[in-house]
Amino acid sequence: MNPDDLKYTAEHEWVRVVGEGADAVLRIGITAYAQEALGDIVFVTLPAVGTDVAPGTSFGEVESTKSVSDVYAPVAGTVSATNEQLDSSPELLNSDPYGDGWMVEIKPAGGLDAALADPKLLDAAGYGALTGA
Repeated sequence: MNPDDLKYTAEHEWVRVVGEGADAVLRIGITAYAQEALGDIVFVTLPAVGTDVAPGTSFGEVESTKSVSDVYAPVAGTVSATNEQLDSSPELLNSDPYGDGWMVEIKPAGGLDAALADPKLLDAAGYGALTGA
């Protein structure tokens, strides 16, 4: 259920490396566990490209038929892209949370390796143990 090629946060975000070398960024989204808990997602608020984010700070919101929830940055860096498809199709977070439902891409402030080495980022087994999934 939790893809092995991702890192996860205790706040239910996932992190995937996209690209290679100096062009690599971290793509961020919410986990299947989070979207199932939220229910039908009807609106998403994302930051502007160029926004600086810090670990553990909110960078956006996801509104569902049940509630509004903050989405937190797993790493420090600058937002390099947002998923504009979510403006017209927020339900992608429900139907494809690990694919077309990605939210933002972040260029990590301290480099890719340092960002991925953060002990707060969990592997799939660690996230599964946290969620029971």
